[in-house]
Amino acid sequence: MCEIDLIKKLYDRNLISYISNEKKLKKHISKKNISVYCGFDPTADSLHIGHILPLLILKKFQKYGHIPVILIGGATSLIGDPSFKNVKRKNNKKKDIKIWEKKIIFQIKKFLDSKNKKNKEIIVNNNSWFKNINLLNFLDTVGKYFSINSMINKDSVKKRIQRIDQGISFTEFSYSLFQAYDFLKLYLNYNVTLQIGGSDQWGNISSGIHLVQKTKKKEVFGMTLPLLIKSDGKKFGKSENKNIWLDPKKTTPYHFYQFWVNVSDKDVFYFLKIFYILSKKEIKKIQKEGVLGLIRSKKILAEKLTILIHGTNVLKKVKNIVKNLFYSRIENLSESDFNQIISSGNNTGIPVFVLKKNENLQKCLVFINYSHSLKQSRNLIYSKSIQINGKCIIDPNYIFNDYDKLFNKFTIIKKGKKTFSILKW
Repeated sequence: MCEIDLIKKLYDRNLISYISNEKKLKKHISKKNISVYCGFDPTADSLHIGHILPLLILKKFQKYGHIPVILIGGATSLIGDPSFKNVKRKNNKKKDIKIWEKKIIFQIKKFLDSKNKKNKEIIVNNNSWFKNINLLNFLDTVGKYFSINSMINKDSVKKRIQRIDQGISFTEFSYSLFQAYDFLKLYLNYNVTLQIGGSDQWGNISSGIHLVQKTKKKEVFGMTLPLLIKSDGKKFGKSENKNIWLDPKKTTPYHFYQFWVNVSDKDVFYFLKIFYILSKKEIKKIQKEGVLGLIRSKKILAEKLTILIHGTNVLKKVKNIVKNLFYSRIENLSESDFNQIISSGNNTGIPVFVLKKNENLQKCLVFINYSHSLKQSRNLIYSKSIQINGKCIIDPNYIFNDYDKLFNKFTIIKKGKKTFSILKW
């Protein structure tokens, strides 16, 4: 039994977008410990930062005695959820999905307390009931309870139907029926009475609530969380571009850290709040510090989330890269440090330029957009504004040489105090 008003705590953190029958759900949670589930379709080999929030919420439920149930969508990943997708998902191969499932489960387990015997997480794959399902039985068990009219009117479907260039396949159209059946099976097999997900999942979640009510005359509940939105207004998704992945091979820890350091001023305090990094009192205190508070809050956000995903030792390595790079201790950077920065690409704010031969410094400054002309390049050099690997260059006719190539392939050019570029030879 949970004596803490967990729903109120989630509201206090702005973590609830929609909730079904809130009063009954509160009463339901206060009377006994429940099983709560969240689904993850293995449509890629890693989770991304958009998954951090639902996993943290599952962790909170587990902390207060509830059982987290993880549903791996081995079957539904073959279909593809159309929710707020502009185009049809790519078809995934079964052999790839099996590999991706293992990687995603490994990432999920890092968030949960697997040593807790009383309410250890349960991990289920919906392929276990869909692989042998009979089509006629499925239509009789599920299909007859849903009208085409209501399915078409769901926002996620309506927007795709209205796009003449894309439309929506029958396979994607039927996705909500499959997710509804998932909720029914989890209710029957594991007594799951609450599903959580991103706010784009409300239509699918409500379908599951509807199916359980119609078939078993029992009330179950749904709750959605706010989505993390990228700068282009799109949500983070495994099939989207420019994602920040949890797998360090797909998004380096340095890139991951820099992403959070560089979030907009208007978002940083919101993230500190929803990710349970600082209390409301601590956030108000740091907000009063003005610009210094903003800088410090972004550093706190980046450090805490890097520890959460990659661990303390990795954070130390990332901070060492930052310290050496931004405080002109270039000689302390290792080759692996450079590889992290290079593989992170321009997303870290450090552009990477490829040169094939030793170049005149003046021409190079134009090439990397530090100047608009050779004359401007000379003025920058004369004013002692240009450094190569931490050393100030004052010769306007300087030509790069092999000594400038760290590990025979990297050169760092700095303009002023804060503008960096990396040359890759």
